[in-house]
Amino acid sequence: MGRRAKKNKNKYLTFLISFIMILSGVLYFGLNYVPKKLYETQTMSAGKNEAYYVTNWCHPSFGQREFLLWDKTRVDCLTKDYAIEFDFAKKWAESAGQALYYGKMTGKKPAVVLILETPNDLKYVKRVEKISSDIQIFLVKAF
Repeated sequence: MGRRAKKNKNKYLTFLISFIMILSGVLYFGLNYVPKKLYETQTMSAGKNEAYYVTNWCHPSFGQREFLLWDKTRVDCLTKDYAIEFDFAKKWAESAGQALYYGKMTGKKPAVVLILETPNDLKYVKRVEKISSDIQIFLVKAF
């Protein structure tokens, strides 16, 4: 093998190692996200449907479940301060949009309860944080 071939091989190897190190760092920090704030978190049974979490989280003394708006949409839980939308963390965008809408329609602060099914679901909390600092986030750990 000539000098030039060795030099090209070394450049390729250096590039490959650098690329792998950068990629592993991105994946590590992306998958091990810790929310900026400490959010109120409750632990509940895993493998249930959304209605289970709404029923067990939104007690009648705390808020009204399935509050019907004039346009026939329903707020999952309406409290003294919040219009709250419940959803599994994977549906973060839908829940954030609904919470913002319900907040506008009721004059309450928008809030979401994100149901985390795996530790990796914390990345969805980050996405809601980026949408708006006006959305209050609550978490349900269901794993």
